[in-house]
Amino acid sequence: MKPDLFEAPDYYNLDELLTEEHKLVRQAARDWVKRDVSPIIETYAQKAKFPEQIISGLAEIGAFGPYIPLKYGGAGLDQISYGLIMQEIERGDSGVRSTASVQSSLVMYPIWKYGNETQRKKYLPKLASGEWMGCFGLTEPDYGSNPGGMTTNFKDMGDYYLLNGAKMWISNAPFAQIAVVWAKNETGRVHGLIVERGMEGFSTPETHNKWSLRASATGELIFDNVKVPKENLLPNKSGLGAPLGCLDSARYGIAWGAIGAAMDCYDTALRYSKERIQFGKPIGQFQLQQKKLAEMITEITKAQLLTWRLGVLRNQDKATSAQISMAKRNNVDMALNIAREARQMLGAMGISGEYSIMRHMMNLESVITYEGTHDIHLLITGLDITGYNAFK
Repeated sequence: MKPDLFEAPDYYNLDELLTEEHKLVRQAARDWVKRDVSPIIETYAQKAKFPEQIISGLAEIGAFGPYIPLKYGGAGLDQISYGLIMQEIERGDSGVRSTASVQSSLVMYPIWKYGNETQRKKYLPKLASGEWMGCFGLTEPDYGSNPGGMTTNFKDMGDYYLLNGAKMWISNAPFAQIAVVWAKNETGRVHGLIVERGMEGFSTPETHNKWSLRASATGELIFDNVKVPKENLLPNKSGLGAPLGCLDSARYGIAWGAIGAAMDCYDTALRYSKERIQFGKPIGQFQLQQKKLAEMITEITKAQLLTWRLGVLRNQDKATSAQISMAKRNNVDMALNIAREARQMLGAMGISGEYSIMRHMMNLESVITYEGTHDIHLLITGLDITGYNAFK
């Protein structure tokens, strides 16, 4: 087992932009990843199994709803703290960060923002502590980038709602106690429903044979005449804008998280370039390898500046959905390119589980697709700057 020697790059002294609280939060997450994630993650990725024993640790570092108010069990932190936690966790593994992102932005966020006080008090403390885990049901077998086409639906049966349909590619589904599910009512209006494990007709079969996010649990959500109590409807927002608001929060976290994956690949490649001797000298002394490393740190630095500024805007409640899309698309693309370049620098060792790079590269192939594909985010930016909708 290789020791975790990671050192975070900060080429533009961006730590000077952070508060002491930001740095303490980041250090706690970084220390936890080094102690509890790095030593086991390659084994779990090889076995395609999620390490459920880390859930309590994620809760302890505030990874579940860090911006949720203290009275509901959250840490009451700001958006930059949330981003820094996601960065550190994804430095360990994208699948582990996905687990935290879903819990925070796609389960706790809608209950906090769109739920009532009874729902907040019932669910949020248990989710914040990790006692309960949640998942988010939006994507369907036939509707991914076009969520408005969803066919999952519910009918008012007087005393309850009757829910039917299916969702797929759902992180945390196999072990989640609750699912925040988006479905259409009889008029075609999208609403959020809290579905609990154990409700008759609700099942969560696991998805196998993944080459990406192997240390993350993925599954389906199947609803076969599920009777959902009426008090489980999220009352304070409906329409497609409700789940898209959750995705804004998740995409913001991803923009930070992808930097963590890129940092790990860069740090690994930089260290290797100083140790690997070819033609009588370290490969880091060759021009082409220096070019790769110089481009990596440049792109990481640009992404750091982008997310920090976005975090300031989020704290001020000024960040737009289009700005979040830009950061998600840019940073994940950046991280994937760095993973590919770093893999080449390590030569044959780059595909070995002895190093983290190939695992990051495979994970990022999912990250560049979920929460809005690379191409869809380009069109979101295009719509924002031209005013013309390319989706219609």
